[in-house]
Amino acid sequence: MVDITSKINTLRKAIASAVVSVSKQETIDAIESNAVPKGNIFEFSRAAGLLAIKKTYEVIPDCHPLPIEFAKIHSSLSGLNIIIEVEVHTIYKTGVEVEAMHGASVVALTIYDMLKPIDKGVEIKNIKLVSKSGGKSDKENYAGLKGCIIVCSDSVSSGKAKDTSGILAKEMLTHHGLEITESISIPDDFLMIQEMAKSKSKLNDLLVFIGGTGLSFKDLTPDALKPLIDREIPGISETARAYGQERMPKSMLSRGIAGFMDQCLVLTTPGSPNGVRDTIQALFPHVLHVFKIKDGQKH
Repeated sequence: MVDITSKINTLRKAIASAVVSVSKQETIDAIESNAVPKGNIFEFSRAAGLLAIKKTYEVIPDCHPLPIEFAKIHSSLSGLNIIIEVEVHTIYKTGVEVEAMHGASVVALTIYDMLKPIDKGVEIKNIKLVSKSGGKSDKENYAGLKGCIIVCSDSVSSGKAKDTSGILAKEMLTHHGLEITESISIPDDFLMIQEMAKSKSKLNDLLVFIGGTGLSFKDLTPDALKPLIDREIPGISETARAYGQERMPKSMLSRGIAGFMDQCLVLTTPGSPNGVRDTIQALFPHVLHVFKIKDGQKH
């Protein structure tokens, strides 16, 4: 199975459809008059489809078990066709398009099974995904945003340690379409952190400060940045901590903050590569929506 542990829960929706064609009008008449010997095709197929949606992971090997928050099955007649539409919602890390298509296919098979005694020409056609939302297909365009990475570490800035966290952050942020103008290492120094924030915020849309968010007497990054932030955005750091806490129980000890310095978004991450990875995975690309909100666009 594909590893989805790094993904976040979002509302995901999918709609699938299928068509069952019959060969004669008499079959349609039997459906409309509820005279099909095996029973009401719409009631039976709806029940079968709901069960199929819930059990998709049991029959499709690579599908993950997931919570089905909503499912709707609608079937209607059009000429000699029975049109099936299945809609599925979940709040989870992966989408429900296979669940919707599995539901549509089982609805179609159930209808086929119920009609075959009275019509040998029944045919299943066009099982397909109509639409999906909530995952990678919802990507927005953030091209043109510039970012700067500042690693706050005495050992890295002095050359005694390798900058693995800054390199990782640059790689991940570039993947999300940002142009990283600089990646800089500075000591854990209160005034130097402030001076770096003041100068680089004028040249970039995003500043990412790595390190100095813990409880050591040397961890000064949040303390230095907080007086400079005009509009704090508590939800950003809350989201990062909650995401990290599910993976590492000590994430609650991070004092990271986030907010705007004038027009520049300032973020902080822990200094470890895992802390950087978790923070960026938790926040991006969704956090970049702030640049559209601040320019007057609606949510």
